[in-house]
Amino acid sequence: MTEPAIRTRELSKDYFVGFWRPRPYRALDRLTIDVAAGEVFGFLGPNGAGKTTTLKLLMQLVFPTSGEAEILGRPLGDVATRRRIGYLPENPYFYDHLTAEELLDYYGQLFRMPAADRTRRVAATLDRLGIGAERRLPLRKFSKGMLQRVGLAQTLLNDPDVLFLDEPMSGLDPLGRRDVRALILELRDLGRTIFFSSHILADAEALCSHVAIVAKGRLAASGRLGDLGEFAVQGWELVMAGVPAATLDRVRFRARHVTTIAGDRYVIDLPPDGRPEELLRELTAAGATLVSLNPVRETLEDVFVRRVAEMGDGARPSASPGSGSSSNSVGTTSLGAGL
Repeated sequence: MTEPAIRTRELSKDYFVGFWRPRPYRALDRLTIDVAAGEVFGFLGPNGAGKTTTLKLLMQLVFPTSGEAEILGRPLGDVATRRRIGYLPENPYFYDHLTAEELLDYYGQLFRMPAADRTRRVAATLDRLGIGAERRLPLRKFSKGMLQRVGLAQTLLNDPDVLFLDEPMSGLDPLGRRDVRALILELRDLGRTIFFSSHILADAEALCSHVAIVAKGRLAASGRLGDLGEFAVQGWELVMAGVPAATLDRVRFRARHVTTIAGDRYVIDLPPDGRPEELLRELTAAGATLVSLNPVRETLEDVFVRRVAEMGDGARPSASPGSGSSSNSVGTTSLGAGL
């Protein structure tokens, strides 16, 4: 079995809050996940769920209260491994008096890239992110979306094997979001591992093979997106035009609902076992025209909202002072029988 690119075991983080008598607050509670090499892994959850804490732990910007993690088979902090990863924080902050070219050149020096190689990589990376002549402007003149592109550029500069992206679509317009999605899929096809956190669920549906959902510091659900039981076909939506009245009357007995859109266009809602291919043949033989046929599934957003609700009020336990883990045990809730 191939070793996972990212691995956590019982990873927990407590912060102490309060002034006079600080009390421990558990931001992350015993997170255990495996991320396979070469996949796009979506780490999903609402704001405050523990997503950024997890990324900071993996980057060693903060240190765990308990548990352990590995990247590319090595413990966190391994210097050779750190050269093979890229990280985009949720709110990147750069030296705003520098230009994009100067900033990336500075990061290239930190990686000890030779001058000629550094110049070539900086130009190629900025081109890749669609940063043109504005690369020579001070960063203080950049919009939030353009700064996000610069952040992605610095993440890619060292050609990493593993990328950690914290809300990578933040601040991007629709074209920018489309470009970043295409970039992530391109990197996946090159064999890179992408771990990205997001509360924008459409991005996960479009990009991820596996997802994990965290809520109030705990892992609520995880699994292969295509195998989740909730995403089984729950019905069929058939949109037809030019359906003769007599044929439409017969269809009503087989459909759950028939809705008139406008004129002679109808939405026919069929049950999961409604055999849409047979009905489609019958309708086209009667002179109707197919507009669209779509399976009806529960969306990732539906699953997300339900699983977060299932965590309930006790989802974030308080840790005892000096304790590395909560006294309450919790397991991972699977999404469907296939997990």
